[in-house]
Amino acid sequence: MALHFSESEFSARRARLMARMAEEKLDALLLFAQESMYWLTGYDTFGYCFFQTLVVKADGTMTLLTRTPDLRQAKQTSTIDNIVVWVDRMNADPAVDLRNLLSDLDLLGMRVGVEYDTHGLTGRAARLVDNQLNNFCETVDASYIVSNLRLVKSAAEIAKVTEAAELADLAFDAALPLIRADADEAEILAAMQSAVLAGGGDYPANPFVIGSAADALLCRYKSGRRRLSETDQLTLEWAGVSSHYHAPMLRTVLIGEPTSRHRELYAAALEGMRAIEHVLRPGHTFGEVFDAHAKVMDDRGLTRQRFNTCGYSVGARFAPSWMEHQMFHAGNPQEIAADMTLFVHMIIMDSDRETAMTVGHTYLTTETAPRALSRHPLDLISA
Repeated sequence: MALHFSESEFSARRARLMARMAEEKLDALLLFAQESMYWLTGYDTFGYCFFQTLVVKADGTMTLLTRTPDLRQAKQTSTIDNIVVWVDRMNADPAVDLRNLLSDLDLLGMRVGVEYDTHGLTGRAARLVDNQLNNFCETVDASYIVSNLRLVKSAAEIAKVTEAAELADLAFDAALPLIRADADEAEILAAMQSAVLAGGGDYPANPFVIGSAADALLCRYKSGRRRLSETDQLTLEWAGVSSHYHAPMLRTVLIGEPTSRHRELYAAALEGMRAIEHVLRPGHTFGEVFDAHAKVMDDRGLTRQRFNTCGYSVGARFAPSWMEHQMFHAGNPQEIAADMTLFVHMIIMDSDRETAMTVGHTYLTTETAPRALSRHPLDLISA
């Protein structure tokens, strides 16, 4: 089998999940998030765009309900022994197959958790599930049980994120020599993705972001490329990826002499990163991390130009996003613990003056100060 982790690693994860299910008094848990299935069993697929679920019972036994194309995928990439296939056909309702499976597993009338908050369970599919299970068992929203267990990384997971960070650095190494006047964005993007793949990494869970001139103020991928001007700004957001574990980075690179506004925004961004480093450690919360960012920006009169988040937890994720659930935003009570992998970013977008400035990279938390996983400094870069 093509497993990225040892049998003992998966056993430890299963034990943690069983303990959490016992606390929640769950007789079973329906996993629809692909990253949850991957974390628990190694199951590696993009077949979650169709209906599938991993049924985990309180005793740790697992059964996957999926389609024929993923039967061999599960056998080849996971620790799952029991696989049930629902049949594609006109007007198929796989939720009926799910109810029948739960009946076979003696879960009638039992308390069953469901991962609702995931792209692996569409609104229509959720309605089908609810229609079949409402009078069959007691269902509860268990969207964040596995997500929260995944926040603190094991030593094996930290090794994967560290590898991902090395790949992110290699991608930036490949981009920097190409960033100059008249450079083609397509060549820069191709070089970055090539560096990750050539280094043994994976495709990211969402596309790399690249934009110049006015598009440097965008923080999402968009179709279309241009050549850089003599004086320009180029915003890049990318991630190294190892066994689906992500280590994102973010930079705005300037072409030509930086303007005074660029320098002003960069000074704010660097101050914000340094302020966060003082609270990105045990004894603080995700909300306090955001507060540190907001204070720097607001004190500099940049409230309108800043975002209402400044990062999030990262780990193993699947499309359409490499972001984990927990984010740095106002009031988030999630406590920071050692061995979390957290992406911190400063994004300052001045639409009035069409000026962009971003910096960001991934940290590993420790019992004391966080450790940046990138070897690239947070310098202002001008090509």
